[in-house]
Amino acid sequence: MSDNRVVQGRMQTPESLAELIEGDSVMDAEPIEDADRDCPECGENVITVGYMPSALEFVTGYKCQECDWAETDRD
Repeated sequence: MSDNRVVQGRMQTPESLAELIEGDSVMDAEPIEDADRDCPECGENVITVGYMPSALEFVTGYKCQECDWAETDRD
């Protein structure tokens, strides 16, 4: 499976997807994977990426491939 995915009509790398979810730059990102759920807003596919926004934090982010919906696993 390719590391890049199309999100809202644009090709995203793991790092660029993590930055899109985070709203800021990230240190590192894992490969993009399919999430086992559908978007709560539009019902389309959701993908997931694990990333490190800082040296002390690991976050799993979720992003719909078709709309603006995104969330993270932060408390």
